[in-house]
Amino acid sequence: MMPSTSPIKVGLLGRGITASASPAIHETEAGCLGLTLTYELFDFDVLGLADDALADMVSQLIGRGFSGVNITHPFKQAVIPLLDAVDPTAASLGAVNCVTFHEGRTSGSNTDWIGFQFMLDVALPQEKREIVAQIGSGGAGSATAFALLHSGTRELRIHDTSSVRIEALSNRLQSAFPDARLIACATPAAAIDGACGVVQSTPVGMARHPGMPFDPALLTADQWLADVIYFPRETELLKAARRRGLATADGAPMVVGQAAEAFLRFTGVEPDRDRMLTALNAGHGQDQRGAV
Repeated sequence: MMPSTSPIKVGLLGRGITASASPAIHETEAGCLGLTLTYELFDFDVLGLADDALADMVSQLIGRGFSGVNITHPFKQAVIPLLDAVDPTAASLGAVNCVTFHEGRTSGSNTDWIGFQFMLDVALPQEKREIVAQIGSGGAGSATAFALLHSGTRELRIHDTSSVRIEALSNRLQSAFPDARLIACATPAAAIDGACGVVQSTPVGMARHPGMPFDPALLTADQWLADVIYFPRETELLKAARRRGLATADGAPMVVGQAAEAFLRFTGVEPDRDRMLTALNAGHGQDQRGAV
């Protein structure tokens, strides 16, 4: 598709998103491609809306001529029954973070797992992934687990404070990856010991949830650590892992990877992911978060 001068309207639905980097990421890349694109934030906290206003908001945006929206916390599951179609991967993950509008119909997909795949490929391209420990099995954890299994991880050890969440995630993933070994671990130590790498997919370490999700003394220098948190870029866990000699990755490439895939679905134009990451890194230090 050739760049168009017609304005493209997209946005983000969620709560606590006023500091999101998504408008800058999408609008800057659109400008580089000669596209006229606006990206609006619809923060239900700021707007004073209840969760059950989600369906009406989607309908309003269709009526306003939007091409689509990103979906973030707490609506990635709630939006699913409102959609006309959901792609198989999003159905396996049980979460939608990208909705496109076409001729009044709504289609949901998940670009978070693609974002994490980009993160691994950019930041940890040479690291082994055969056996991986994952801390967390919530929304972000669903995406990271899918990406790991899709990229060849044969044994995924999952620890979470909720055994129910682990079981639900494992059941969804096992049908998509029947040959994979999915292990529920009662402690972080049981998951991490002997693993090639560790994925941190919980909110612990975010500015609003300070701390570390497990004792970094469990990590060894021959492992790698990927932390999906982007705000702050340098979590306490990442700092501790680097001091112990691990290869590490922060959440910035995941933010860009999922945004780039959503951009392609909204516009039909292939973005430059490396340029998007460079632009995001140039703004590092600002009070911004992505839409993961």
